[in-house]
Amino acid sequence: MIQLFQAEWCPYSAAVRQRLTELGVDYVARQVAPDPHDRDALREATGDDYIPALVFDDGTVLSGDTLEILAALDERFPPHDWEEGHRRQAQAH
Repeated sequence: MIQLFQAEWCPYSAAVRQRLTELGVDYVARQVAPDPHDRDALREATGDDYIPALVFDDGTVLSGDTLEILAALDERFPPHDWEEGHRRQAQAH
């Protein structure tokens, strides 16, 4: 199962959550502390303390660079028919 280390208040984490939803990818959201010094579980899993951080099933870790994470998701997972509908609905809110 893919793990997303993230925070609800982080707009970059929100962008990754949205793309995962658009692609229909199941994942586990791991909440991280606001203070990077308190992110022991994140550092243990990724070797870093930046969010968002994505840990793929194969052990690949991407962290901190949202555009890189989004590109990797687009490369690994084919789009679904509902992707554009999710984007339109998100923009309406």
